[in-house]
Amino acid sequence: MLTGDALRMAVGTLTALPTPAPRVIDRRVAAGAMLLAPLAAVPLAVLAGVVVLAGDALRLPAVAVAGLAVGAVGLASRGLHLDGLADTADGLGASFDRTRALDIMRRGDSGPTGVATLVLVLIVQCGALAGAIGAGHGVTAAFAGTLLGRWVLALCCTRGVPSARPEGLGATVAGSVRLLWTILTCGVAAGLATLAPGLPWWRGPVAVAAAFLAAGVVVWRCTARLGGITGDVLGAGVEFAAAAAWLALAP
Repeated sequence: MLTGDALRMAVGTLTALPTPAPRVIDRRVAAGAMLLAPLAAVPLAVLAGVVVLAGDALRLPAVAVAGLAVGAVGLASRGLHLDGLADTADGLGASFDRTRALDIMRRGDSGPTGVATLVLVLIVQCGALAGAIGAGHGVTAAFAGTLLGRWVLALCCTRGVPSARPEGLGATVAGSVRLLWTILTCGVAAGLATLAPGLPWWRGPVAVAAAFLAAGVVVWRCTARLGGITGDVLGAGVEFAAAAAWLALAP
């Protein structure tokens, strides 16, 4: 499951790093890619931490530093998850016809609901991260929030989560991760979070719980409304999870 193809899929999907294409993409490789998402996201987390560290050294305003860190992560992931967030919001805000909602999500443009949701989530992310920076643990928060935003992908693709479409990224990864692996990845995240430097031992696990809860709510709502997940829904889960983690890590 945790093969070279899985790692290449994870890195190529979640980051803008030049990566060879996987030789094979099947359910097994897709499950491995979702489990390896935190590893693939380490460069993004390091980037966020470096931006915050540099901003602190230059004594820039905390809100500006947070905006630069969030923006750098967005650019380094090709804006993929931000686009998914906007498209998911547009789909959920459309009429109650499931087919029409999915058609709206497939379009390349963003409507007012998607734009408003995107702006509001980014405001929350930047505000929460700025709070952590002001409290003196901005580097830890930037690293942890970025990582946790991708760590939840195993939950979003757990067995029993259906795909809203018969094709696309959602169809490849939906329901591909066994529940046991999801529980283990959540436990590993919580365990590592207790070691987060500059924080009380309990703050990290609270951030993990907040991130997984936020992603779970997104998946639950989209499954009830759309009949399953899509690649866009995964992007929305990532952004909501990161926002929830940063809120938990803010003072």
